[in-house]
Parts: sequence; C-alpha cells; structure tokens
Amino acid sequence: MKSLIISVDLGNPDFQAHSDEFVMLAEGAGAEIVGHLVARRQRPDAAYFIGKGKLDEAALLADSTEAEIILFDQPLSPAQQRNIERALKRRVIDRVALILDIFALRAQSHEGKLQVELAQLQHLVTRLTRMWTHLERQRGGIGMRGPGESQLEMDKRMIGAKVKLLKERLAKAQKQRNTQRRARTRRGTMSVSLVGYTNAGKSTLFNALTRAGAYEADQLFATLDTTTRKLWIDGFGQVVVSDTVGFIRDLPPTLIAAFRATLEETVQADLLLHVVDAASPQRDEQIAEVNKVLGDIGAGEIPRVLVYNKIDAAGYEPWVERDEHGTIVRVFVSALTRAGLDGLRQAIIESGQVAGNNAFNVENI
Repeated sequence: MKSLIISVDLGNPDFQAHSDEFVMLAEGAGAEIVGHLVARRQRPDAAYFIGKGKLDEAALLADSTEAEIILFDQPLSPAQQRNIERALKRRVIDRVALILDIFALRAQSHEGKLQVELAQLQHLVTRLTRMWTHLERQRGGIGMRGPGESQLEMDKRMIGAKVKLLKERLAKAQKQRNTQRRARTRRGTMSVSLVGYTNAGKSTLFNALTRAGAYEADQLFATLDTTTRKLWIDGFGQVVVSDTVGFIRDLPPTLIAAFRATLEETVQADLLLHVVDAASPQRDEQIAEVNKVLGDIGAGEIPRVLVYNKIDAAGYEPWVERDEHGTIVRVFVSALTRAGLDGLRQAIIESGQVAGNNAFNVENI
C-alpha cells in the first residue's frame, strides 16, 4: 500500500533514531513508502499536530506521490487524527495504531491473537466516531488487520461486550500459566526470562541456549508469543527459560495491559537476562526504555544481567564483567556464533545460587 510518512521533530536528540525506527515499523507492516515529510516544531499543534502550513505541504506531497494512506510517527489524539484525515482526504495511521497492526500481523498463538484483538478494540473505542465516515472505503491493509470490518461497525456497547469476553478468555489463560508456574516453583526449578528491546536478538539467543527452533528474523517484533523451554546446565541442573515480546519506545499502554498475562512470565522470573544489541548506536537509550517498561509492569526489582549480544557485529570479544562484589553484571556474547555462551550459563548458575541459597540445585530437581 502506497504510504506517506510524516515525521515530527520536537527537538529530541534521538529524533533520527526514532524516525528510522518508524520507517522499519512501516516496512514491517508491508508499507510501500512513496514519500517522507519531516516537520519541525517546538510543541504539537492542538488541531493538526504539525500545523496548517505543513499540512498543506503534506497534501501536495500525498497527491504527487499518489499515497493511499498517511503514516504519522507520533501518537495522535482522536480529534487530531480526524482533522488530518479530513484535510488530506486519506486514512491516517499513527504510531500506536501501526504497532498494533504489526502485532496483529505477527501474533501466532491463540492467546497472542486474543491479546492483540483486545488492545485494538480498546484503542478503537476512543476513535469510534471517526470510523463511521470511512467504513465503506475500508478493505483491509495497514491498520485494518485484526478485528476486521464487521467489528469496526459495532457500537460501543457491542465492543464493550467483546472486550469483556476477551478479558475473560485471557484471565483463563493467565490462570493456566499460574498453575504451570506454581508447579515449577514446587519442583525448585529456576525461571529465567529474556527481555530487551525489539530486534536485540532475544530469539536467536534463546535458540542458541535451548536449541528450541523459535522463529527469529531481522525485523521488529519477530516474536510476540512467549515461548518456554527447559535448559539443562551441567553442574547446576534444570532451568526454565522464556523468550518474551520485545519492547519499543512509546509502547501503547493498551498493548502493555493486554499482554499482561504474557508478561507475567517476566514479572515472576527469578532472573532477567536483559538482551542488548551491542552494535546499535542507540543501545543506551534502548536499555533505559526497557528498564522503564520493566518498572511499569512490576519487574523493576527482579535481579538481571545485561547481555550484550551481536558482539560479532560490534567488534567485541566474549567476556564477563563483574562488579566490586564479584557479581556478574554484564556478559558479552554472540548468539549467532555462540561465542560467550559459557559465560552466560555461569551467570545463570551464580544468580540461582545467590537467589535461592542453592535452592535451584541439581539435587532439588
């Protein structure tokens, strides 16, 4: 689908990284990018976010490139979105809706699809009035996957009923997860969750550790559904490792809420392996963003080890860094070449021994 991207520079030092990331999101959703307009402002315009002058420029560019939709790299209010659509006479997809769309595209499991549909419907409710004028033109494509045309025609009462049903189904799935987690706890099995910014290489590392064969790709949000596998570490015992959804800037609150059942694997873990793309120029900002989301979901106090992945691309050697107390705080690895994995296993062992006073020992499994 021919798409015009509108990026807004509000003076943030990481604007270019934010803009490049949005382009990756658009391409991941299947957009054919035919134009890219950058607007610079001190603060968002109340009516159009980018202001009337830039809006006129966007209209001319959209017409000349024959763009079918507008992809806006900032979250828009329902009123702003409605005003821009009326002015440009095209459907507008903001950052939140685009992320939701990619999640709808990538979700594979039944639970994952329920979570995405719930988030989409909750997002839709706030914009229901603007949808009525566009129903006849909707034929799928970017921003329209998931609930589908028939559900877009529901009134708020019917959407409310659907949301209630989805929440009940997700609660049932969460109850099942809690049962499995309690069983692991009774067996004294240590649980480890891989967390990190999207496309940091979590799934590749997960496969390197567990030989699980989970889907991996060089794209944002390749993994949405939590995958859990058992890992045997010589001299220690069995560990349960979970691969979780990646985080990103401005992750929609509705999405975090919908995925709370899946993210419980993170909240309840004994150890978090925070996977970082060592070759990314924005790795410090990405680390901060992940830490923020971990705090938001109640996982801020869980012990964690920073795992600098992709050292083959960054030019680093595999090694283990310890703090002044001798505790491993950073491990440098390459999931692709499997370099440094012994150091990562050692970090898991030492963390388990400290956390459980040897409770996660081979003799207890």
